[in-house]
Amino acid sequence: MNPSDLLATSTSQEWHQSLATLIRSAADADLPRRLEQALQRLINFDTVVLHAYRNRSRPMVIHDNYPPHRREAGVDKYLSRIYLLDPIFLATESGIDSGAHRLKELAPDRFESSEYYDHYYRSLGLKDEVGLFARVSDDTVMVVSLGFSAESPPLTRRSMQTLRNLTPVVAALLSQFWTWQSTRFDDAMTTAEPVDLAFSSFGQGQLTRREQEIVQLLLAGHSAKSAARELGISDGTVKVHRKHLYQRLGVSSQAQLFRTFLDHVALISRQHRQ
Repeated sequence: MNPSDLLATSTSQEWHQSLATLIRSAADADLPRRLEQALQRLINFDTVVLHAYRNRSRPMVIHDNYPPHRREAGVDKYLSRIYLLDPIFLATESGIDSGAHRLKELAPDRFESSEYYDHYYRSLGLKDEVGLFARVSDDTVMVVSLGFSAESPPLTRRSMQTLRNLTPVVAALLSQFWTWQSTRFDDAMTTAEPVDLAFSSFGQGQLTRREQEIVQLLLAGHSAKSAARELGISDGTVKVHRKHLYQRLGVSSQAQLFRTFLDHVALISRQHRQ
């Protein structure tokens, strides 16, 4: 189809009017809400959360559409306990800062059978997620996370291509938004947070550094084979380390390991508040 034919349709006119509104409001605090509305006209998602990620600081939630009665499960639990295990957080840490990425493209091989997936995604009724990544400054990446529930229509290749095509526009809008609005969030993004402290100290004094690395990979949803690839060792070596670290932590399963980790996060959080 000729581009001019595409732009001549009534649907295209409506979209470009919406886009013009977004461009005019790019510097406004209200942009995230307007962006959500524009995306909803194109893609049938259930949840949206706009995060700003800076290094290993706790992500800042800029906007979400969770109603109050679901916000503890959808937002607060993520921020207070487990964001360091999140594939989108880990993707920003590994250098991904542009494009539209589906959860299954970012997650480890055993992610859907992990305790984290069960604790967070399944408890929210989400079956899929797409992140629209945008680098908005030298040290900050923003991600629009679109969640799809078990009742949602399947996310098609066409829908994914639509989101990939949209991402440069979204990135430009978020970059302008961050230029004008970032000072509102700077202080909250520069403080060390209990989850990061808990992650780095979990097993300290009981586990070797290598065992701590393996624990972190297992908690994030890596199999022994996948963890071995990440660390450049054999999967047999990972299994030996896993056996030893289970013994030293007094656990016998992934579920117990995850609960022990959450208990440790809660302890560090209490100490942090004192």
